[in-house]
Amino acid sequence: MITKVRPMQSTKTRSDIWMDLILVTFLIGFDAIARILPHVAGVWPVAASALFAGRVLRHPALAVVVPATAIALSDLALAADDWRVSLVVYAAATVPAFAGMLARKGGIAPVIIGCVASSLLFFLATNFAVWIFSGIYPATLNGLAQCYIAALPFLDRTILGDLFWVAAFFGGGWLVQRAPVPTRRPQ
Repeated sequence: MITKVRPMQSTKTRSDIWMDLILVTFLIGFDAIARILPHVAGVWPVAASALFAGRVLRHPALAVVVPATAIALSDLALAADDWRVSLVVYAAATVPAFAGMLARKGGIAPVIIGCVASSLLFFLATNFAVWIFSGIYPATLNGLAQCYIAALPFLDRTILGDLFWVAAFFGGGWLVQRAPVPTRRPQ
């Protein structure tokens, strides 16, 4: 019986995977801690890190893991929402990862557009879920309007917070890429 031998992956490919996994692990940990620590309501780095991961990871499919895992980990320490609302939050939080994948080519404009669009979609989807599942608002168009109006104070903070974190992640990534690499001098 002859067995097929798979060719070994190149060192570069393994290195790429490890670098992606290190970045994903960092982003998940950063996001989970940021959600648990006191912060301005509506301002957390999860969307920005997902967008950043979608744009820069060599294996962009890993970007979806960042927001979902960060929220799941931090939810262990936070009060639980209705599972249906949580499901919408998880789904809406992965949208920036896809926006980042779509913004892989081009300059800053696709990143900013993806960030703002993701923030708006998150606002619309999660507040719709609160209206439909929480029982706080009447199941009428008036109740839906009340829900969105009550959430408006969070919208500007969410958009500005997401833009701030996008600038922080992309600026930090730019600095890391340009940091001098220490070399050993011969003795």
